[in-house]
Amino acid sequence: MLPGAVWRKSSYSASNGGQCVEVTRGLPVFVAVRDSTDPDGARLILPPAAWAAFVDRVKREAGATSTTCPSSTSSP
Repeated sequence: MLPGAVWRKSSYSASNGGQCVEVTRGLPVFVAVRDSTDPDGARLILPPAAWAAFVDRVKREAGATSTTCPSSTSSP
């Protein structure tokens, strides 16, 4: 668990039910990433600069298709 973490679903998550990513907000030292279909599962912890570089790369390479991810069955 990450006390104080506020999770949000990535706008780049796919709608096929298998690529659903949530990231934290409000944690000053790191960014946590998890699979929204398994909110109690493992989390990837990254320095904010690494996350920013990843997001920048995804935005630059994103295709024209915008999709959404299905809702998770349990709330964070």
